[in-house]
Amino acid sequence: MSRLHQQLGIGQGAALLATSLLGTGIFVVPAIAAHIAGRDSLLAWLLLIALVLPIAFTFAALGKHYPHAGGAAHFVAKAFGSRAEKICAFLFIAVLPVGLPAALVMATGFWQSIFSLSSGEQLAVQLGSLAAIWLLGLGGAKLSGNVQGLIAIFIIGLILSLSWQADIQPLDYQLPSSFSAAKIAPALAVMFWCFVGIEAFTHMGEEFRKPQRDFPIALLLGVLIAGTVYWATSVLVLKYASYGDQHANTQSLARLVAILFGSKASYLAAIIGYLACFASINIYIQGFARLIWSMADEGQLPAYFAQLSANKVPRRALTFIVLACVVSSLSIWLFKLPLEDLIRYANGNFIAVYLLSMLAGVVLLKGLARLLACISVLLCCALLVALGSQVTYALILGLGMFAYLSCKPYFKRPFAQALPPSE
Repeated sequence: MSRLHQQLGIGQGAALLATSLLGTGIFVVPAIAAHIAGRDSLLAWLLLIALVLPIAFTFAALGKHYPHAGGAAHFVAKAFGSRAEKICAFLFIAVLPVGLPAALVMATGFWQSIFSLSSGEQLAVQLGSLAAIWLLGLGGAKLSGNVQGLIAIFIIGLILSLSWQADIQPLDYQLPSSFSAAKIAPALAVMFWCFVGIEAFTHMGEEFRKPQRDFPIALLLGVLIAGTVYWATSVLVLKYASYGDQHANTQSLARLVAILFGSKASYLAAIIGYLACFASINIYIQGFARLIWSMADEGQLPAYFAQLSANKVPRRALTFIVLACVVSSLSIWLFKLPLEDLIRYANGNFIAVYLLSMLAGVVLLKGLARLLACISVLLCCALLVALGSQVTYALILGLGMFAYLSCKPYFKRPFAQALPPSE
């Protein structure tokens, strides 16, 4: 029996995932990819979707057989034990200092396109967004699903309207006759940001009404919807050359709307863009909260975080995550770290979590699902290579956590017992 309210259906689940995948990425990453790889980015998007589908199928199979609020960490625990589970959970939570502040910077960029905000006002928008996410999270998964379903409709409607108004021709979809791997690899390292969210979505598996049937369908449907919308957006960005430096990239879609519908319509694009970012940040914070609650409920974290509210929401874990986001946002604001670097560092952690989950799939799954998990392991390794030096953040954290867990038993022993026996 589920420990949480089983409220989600296929539609709500697909909406949660689609808005999470589209959220911060749809209005910024196609522009960054175009800046890095030019027209080669069209090929890079197809390559990325091909890379992500086996990973999505593996997550769907794991979620079908092992629905649990612990998500990816739970799958890893099933396959490799509690030490690996703690490393996976730590890598996931360690996205907080870089990933969520990056998403908040993107969200603030939409308000910046309407109003000329000072640095302090931008910080106020970020902190206000976190407060709104905390309040929404207290309402439960069903409320989040309904709100994000509406946001998904707005996003898809906007992209369809732009594509219609832009009079896209077959030539605009044409792939380059030759390509540069030196451009595509760094572009993929950033573009993978658009498909992080699957692992956070697995934390919601325990809240589906029929998890064995509905969870995998919702997951795959959400991935396919997001991939199609990203491709369409990339075509638009390239057609109108709506990309450039960080300022231009964060306001790419607002500029497209202004070109195609007039400057006044850019206000609508900014609002929808902000809501999309809000939705993506929301699903991550809810996922983080459920991971912490689940581990506390199983005795791996302090029991303080195991308490649920009257409507079965992990309120204390949610509050802790939101406060951690506040601290991270303040730090990023003070040190003024570049957005592109934040994305790459966060992607290193995400890919490491995906790799551990795919390895768990190799152990836990059978037949075709196991074969797809094996392919996914190789794909995750290739993505880590594409990240280059930015993978250092995840590598240091993972090895540090492994060393701590390996040495921890010796810390608990009396000093004399910890020493090696004398000869």
